[in-house]
Amino acid sequence: MKATFTRRFNASLLASAIAVAFSAHAQEQTTEQEQATEQKIEAITVTAAKRSQVIYEVPIAMSAFSGEALASQGITDMTDVGKFVPNLNITGFSAGHTSSANPFIRGIGLQDHLITTDPGVSVYVDGVYLGRQVGQNWNLNNIERIEVLRGPQGTLYGRNSIGGAINIITKQPNAQDKTIVSVETGTRGRLKGDVFVNHGLSEDVSFNFNMGYNQRDGLGKFINLPNAEYDVGETQEMYGRVSVKYAPSKDFSLVYTADANDGKGGLRPYTVMIDEVPNGAYAQGGRWGVPFPFGPLTNADVAENIYDNATGTAAVSSVSNSARGQSLTADWNWTDTLSSKVILSNRSSQYKAGLDDDGTIYELDHYPEHGEADQTSVEFQVNGYVGDVDFVSGLYYFTEKGSNLQGEDSSFNGGPNLLSLHQKTTSKAVFVNLGMDVIEDLRVSGGVRYTMDKKVADADVGAALGRVFSEDNWNEWTFDLSANYTMDNGLNVYGSIQNGYQSGQYPARPYCLFGGDPACFSASDNIKAINYEMGVKGEVTADFSMSIAVFNTKFTDLPYQVSTTAEGGFNTSNLVVEQTSRGVEWESTAYFGDHFKLHSSVGFMDVDVQEQDGVKPVAPLTPKWTLSLSPSYSTTLASGAEVEFRVDYSYRDDMYGEPSSDEGRLTQLESRALTNFNVSYTPANDAYTVSLYGRNIFDERYDNARLNTGDYVLRILSNDASEFGVRFRTQF
Repeated sequence: MKATFTRRFNASLLASAIAVAFSAHAQEQTTEQEQATEQKIEAITVTAAKRSQVIYEVPIAMSAFSGEALASQGITDMTDVGKFVPNLNITGFSAGHTSSANPFIRGIGLQDHLITTDPGVSVYVDGVYLGRQVGQNWNLNNIERIEVLRGPQGTLYGRNSIGGAINIITKQPNAQDKTIVSVETGTRGRLKGDVFVNHGLSEDVSFNFNMGYNQRDGLGKFINLPNAEYDVGETQEMYGRVSVKYAPSKDFSLVYTADANDGKGGLRPYTVMIDEVPNGAYAQGGRWGVPFPFGPLTNADVAENIYDNATGTAAVSSVSNSARGQSLTADWNWTDTLSSKVILSNRSSQYKAGLDDDGTIYELDHYPEHGEADQTSVEFQVNGYVGDVDFVSGLYYFTEKGSNLQGEDSSFNGGPNLLSLHQKTTSKAVFVNLGMDVIEDLRVSGGVRYTMDKKVADADVGAALGRVFSEDNWNEWTFDLSANYTMDNGLNVYGSIQNGYQSGQYPARPYCLFGGDPACFSASDNIKAINYEMGVKGEVTADFSMSIAVFNTKFTDLPYQVSTTAEGGFNTSNLVVEQTSRGVEWESTAYFGDHFKLHSSVGFMDVDVQEQDGVKPVAPLTPKWTLSLSPSYSTTLASGAEVEFRVDYSYRDDMYGEPSSDEGRLTQLESRALTNFNVSYTPANDAYTVSLYGRNIFDERYDNARLNTGDYVLRILSNDASEFGVRFRTQF
């Protein structure tokens, strides 16, 4: 497969190079009048560096999607975004929940979801950090743009951004009266409706709100639970968001935003491989729980169809989630050269999920689970200019308190539980970033951040020790230094050194406590990352833009989550490693004539993990190659109506579902290639757009993760099957 892909990739690259060369030659032959025509490629303005800049001016590798681009590609959630960014892979498998989205950038992400684990890629919505990734509102229907920053972002984005950061920026209220209604229906029981309204109440006050409903049928049945409320993989969600803006002058504005979502449905598809595991206790006849089946478990005990589920435990057949959030953002322009910003936020989330790990009707390893988290954050910025120097500075405070409970009665008011886990995190930081134009075309910038973290955690796994308490503190300086030079042709060449930091983490499922040693529930050391990167990006011609980046990142004291079966439950410990990631990333947009456009992205990455105790770990959920191709063709009919044809192809190389690569490759995920299409029609008066769409049109079925516990392999399946339908959108 790799050889075939490489040949196809090389052929595609050669064809693209010839086409680009031909396009560039043709451009040189145009007249001065033709050269003066309007550029087709719109450079997106981003706030990746917490200041407004054209994307080509930002000295880091990043991708950006405008709201219009998201709509034209049919991208509606974070998982879809992960298909079209180089060296980004977004997967979902947390506790069998269908609402989780776990991004991995350049080999760094989050393998788990419990409160003692932290993501390596930070996600922000309008400047508010999302501490948890299960149960959040990932709907992208009222989005101004999305920015994906690759590489450590420790100075401006702080802790938990050692792999990168994702900024989601929603549409801000303004005085323009606008209503957008969209409806989507399709196969697999898809039904989605969404409305967005923006309205000016007065010269000083405006608001917008977005609300919607989304549902999709499942992929399988609970064959031993005839009264199950939902099918396997079935999803239903309601969501809403409202923003109110008060702007009495051009120098002051206040925006209050509240959002909420509620989701429910069936357990994510998964299956269990038992016979393939050498020396597994299941295959050898070992048992926990009741009733005891006669003889060892085999693959014949799980559902024959891998998208069905053979559990006999109703408590793990359904999932639910809810999240609530509110924020207040104040902007002041004190003078022409000095401004400040304050962002206050509070968020809460809850979920119910859990797996029946053996995947059979027998009551052996089933873990109903509840989780909740509450967070509060405050950020104060002072930004401006002093002479030729511009600066971004600020103070940051974050606190989070959360819990996870697993067991027969895993409700927060019930018990006993197989696992009771609590943690409170407090983080404080101060940061400053300076930049200046040394000469007209050369800009240098740099910054530092100091972070102090404290975690107080406790765990109870039913061992004789009872509840075990622990507390730890961390602090770290992070920095970045960069320079970018604008050449005569407008291209920007940049180089940067960035580092990142993540506080240590407690083990997620410390069933090691059955050994009688409370010290096994202790946190790892500071996690550090340093990245060296060079790149070129910009508009080569009015018809062609590109960006290319080469990077080398070293991570120290990086904890991998490794799970095994143990007395009492499912033990998850931290395997602390050193990791080096190096690679190259390419993105481009090219117009061939007035009607045909091609967007492409390619990522290649080589990851080396230091050997541990004679074992060579691998970076989990990290493909070596990532690729996307998005050709589109638009034409205007005699009536003035516009028709657009679009295809979106994405490829993710094979990868491992966990840090260990066993000899039988039981945890290896096969490569996947997904293809979407969209055909849209817009009449001459722009009254509406109607589209025929297809997602994953060849019905590629793939795995999200695999975990080898020593007794069995959990094979977490994607919920992303083929779907065809129609979408209607109107604006007035």
